[in-house]
Amino acid sequence: MTIHLKPEQERLVREQIRSGFFRSPEEVIEHALAALREKEEKTSATAEPRKNIVDVLTRPPFAGSNLELERLRDYPKPLNL
Repeated sequence: MTIHLKPEQERLVREQIRSGFFRSPEEVIEHALAALREKEEKTSATAEPRKNIVDVLTRPPFAGSNLELERLRDYPKPLNL
C-alpha cells in the first residue's frame, strides 16, 4: 500500500521519529491507528442512543440554538370532487 502524505503530515511523522519514541513511519501510523480505534471505542461506549428528532435537536451540537420544535397541526386539505 502506498500512502501519500501532505507536507505537514510528513513533517509530523518525521518529528515523531526524531523524538526517539518511534523508529519508523510504520510505527507512527500503527500508533495513530490504535489511538483512533481507542477513541472510537470510547465514543461509542459513552454515547447514549437518541430515540427521536427532538433528542437530536435538544442535545449538542444543537443545544442552545433556540430551535422552535413545536409541531404545527396538520389540518385536512379541502378536496374538490
